[in-house]
Amino acid sequence: MGPVPDVSGFLPSQSAFAFTNSWPSEPAISVNTPFGDVNIGDASNGLCGGMVFAVRDYFAAGRTPPEERPAEGTPLFRFIVNRLVTSWDIPRGVAKYYQWMTLPNADTRLEIFGLEVVGVRGVSWRTVVEELPSIRADLDGGQLCCLGVVTTRSTKPADLGLNHQVLTYGYEVDGSTVTLKIYDPNRGRDDDVRITIETGNPSNGAAVRHNIGITRRIRGIFRVTYVPVTPPVG
Repeated sequence: MGPVPDVSGFLPSQSAFAFTNSWPSEPAISVNTPFGDVNIGDASNGLCGGMVFAVRDYFAAGRTPPEERPAEGTPLFRFIVNRLVTSWDIPRGVAKYYQWMTLPNADTRLEIFGLEVVGVRGVSWRTVVEELPSIRADLDGGQLCCLGVVTTRSTKPADLGLNHQVLTYGYEVDGSTVTLKIYDPNRGRDDDVRITIETGNPSNGAAVRHNIGITRRIRGIFRVTYVPVTPPVG
């Protein structure tokens, strides 16, 4: 017997694209952001956000995504690229990625009149305290949740493309450890992809383990705004 889905009816092996996030090089899409134009649409760099949104669209529509990788110019390819741009939630979403890229993992502290106070909340605290409750609430309510995955620390807007997006469809809790069940476009129809977060001491930097299809570590995750759109037929 295979894994039991937490969101009823969803498993990557049954509900996701059969192809992975690997594409031939196509002309980049230049997107205007608060930090200037950012090229986020070169298909050879991946269309993870578009694939995540599209898979969720197909699931919401009660349809199984097509098996074959779409060619450039086809309705499905254009749909995935358009959903990629939507997934960045410009300007708010891009600003959040950029803010988190510039933040430290752990909280920074200041001493004022002999008292130690928090100066800036780090990415770990924001993940555990601000984001995980909303993510779990979606899943508890039977809703999939799109996630922004911050993988780099940088002040360069060009590095926004180093981040990633995935979809979570369930979770497990073991003490202070929360494990999210993940559809990762880089791993395709793999039901065993996980992101595990140690939530016990987020102010000092929560440990995050994962087996998603990227070589970089995960610094933090946040819930991405999603509105369903009807996917193309065929």
